[in-house]
Amino acid sequence: MTRNLVNGAVGGALATAVYSAVLMAGDRAGLVGDPSREVAPRWFTRITPAGRTSRSGESVLTTIGQFLYGSAAGAALGMLGGGRRVPLVMGAAYGLAVWYAGRRRLVPRMGGLPASYREVPGRQALLALGHMMYGASLAISMNRLRPDKAALGPVMPAEGYDPRSKFLTPRQQVP
Repeated sequence: MTRNLVNGAVGGALATAVYSAVLMAGDRAGLVGDPSREVAPRWFTRITPAGRTSRSGESVLTTIGQFLYGSAAGAALGMLGGGRRVPLVMGAAYGLAVWYAGRRRLVPRMGGLPASYREVPGRQALLALGHMMYGASLAISMNRLRPDKAALGPVMPAEGYDPRSKFLTPRQQVP
């Protein structure tokens, strides 16, 4: 149980790095736009001295918050998965669920950013793609961190096949 939690948190941190790379690429492509730049939520700025942060300070707090949120979401999937292999498609769907829960519900209620449907369509698509990449890379990293990396079932059928063969061809009967 603890191993699943830790594997999910580590996988979430790695997946957050992939998510950040997608957002940086979108920023360079001009999809982010200056008015929609992310800033630290108001409660982040309240915990800093005198409630003030510089633009670079907000950027640092935002990065820390992103990695904490990504690790927590990864840990949640680690606990939900119970140590089983996570299919890539399920990881991408989980990433979209994280996007929906965070960008449309949680973050606007914390006072950080407006809900994602109020942003420009290019940014919405970029965030959805980034979260899909987050979920897919989370699934990959969690599968790689599993202690037993065995497949879900036997690789070769039990009877009637030569175990030394690369191909699943039936044994030849020698007359």
